[in-house]
Amino acid sequence: MKKVIFACVHNAGRSQMAAAFFNALADPARARAVSAGTQPGTHVHPEVQAVMAEVGVDLSGARPQHLMDELAQGAQWLITMGCGEACPFVPGLKRMDWPLEDPKGQPLERVREIREEVRTRVAELLSQEGWARSLDGLQGPAGDAVS
Repeated sequence: MKKVIFACVHNAGRSQMAAAFFNALADPARARAVSAGTQPGTHVHPEVQAVMAEVGVDLSGARPQHLMDELAQGAQWLITMGCGEACPFVPGLKRMDWPLEDPKGQPLERVREIREEVRTRVAELLSQEGWARSLDGLQGPAGDAVS
């Protein structure tokens, strides 16, 4: 099984969305994701929880966590979320950076756009790596299946 780490500075927005989408869309026998930050916040941003709930993803129990060596053990990928020089680095992992705007304090419409950017990138990664599973069960904002 492959392990992917989605990381940003506070682990309170983009990386939480990415890990949640990844775990919902990935074949659990092939890959799973965790999220972490270099300076984790105290909670997931409320606007992120709200827009993820719109698509059936509950982040109310998610908690930011620190990216530590123990968490990185066994991982193959580190995907950072456009945090520039503050992005973490873990030796030995394949690395990719997704230049995504921080949703903190943004209007809900902009947070929805960021959510969709994250979802699209996650789906592309899963397809590229052959880790995707059926999309049954994950619903879009109008109740339509996520694609």
